Amino acid sequence: MSADSRLRVAAPGDREIVLSRTFDAPAGLLFDTLTQPELLTRWYGARGWNLVTCTIDLRVGGHYRFVSRGPDDAELAQSGTYREVERPSRLVYTEVFDDQSYPGETLIEHQLTERADATTLTSTLRYPSPEAREIVLRYPMTRGVGQAYDRLDAILTELARAQEKQP
Repeated sequence: MSADSRLRVAAPGDREIVLSRTFDAPAGLLFDTLTQPELLTRWYGARGWNLVTCTIDLRVGGHYRFVSRGPDDAELAQSGTYREVERPSRLVYTEVFDDQSYPGETLIEHQLTERADATTLTSTLRYPSPEAREIVLRYPMTRGVGQAYDRLDAILTELARAQEKQP
């Protein structure tokens, strides 16, 4: 199954993009992979991109900063502020890229819904304007997020197996 067939993408309203995918992992473990630098650096980014800087102050009002490096040593940096941190079900934060193609910040809400040892991650990205969302929709976002989520799925499988082996 390709990444794109497991990743559902919708564009409701005029400022939102909603991404959703189900992972065979408990919500707490998935939440950890979204918030712990040692786990984020193992999966975050499309194929060919790696998170080389990952600082997180995981609390309401805390900040994060990610720097990814890709082909030809290209760098992409983003940062923001945590607005809500409710482990294991909800994470809300702002996002601004250093070299952003539109003005303003994006509000990102991750909702984690666990059912029978699987967790659906629904991410709502609310852009500062309809124009900003239209710019983002022209990017190869579905491919990039799908590839990152494939990497995330492999890490979750590895971590779940390791937890099963613990006495």
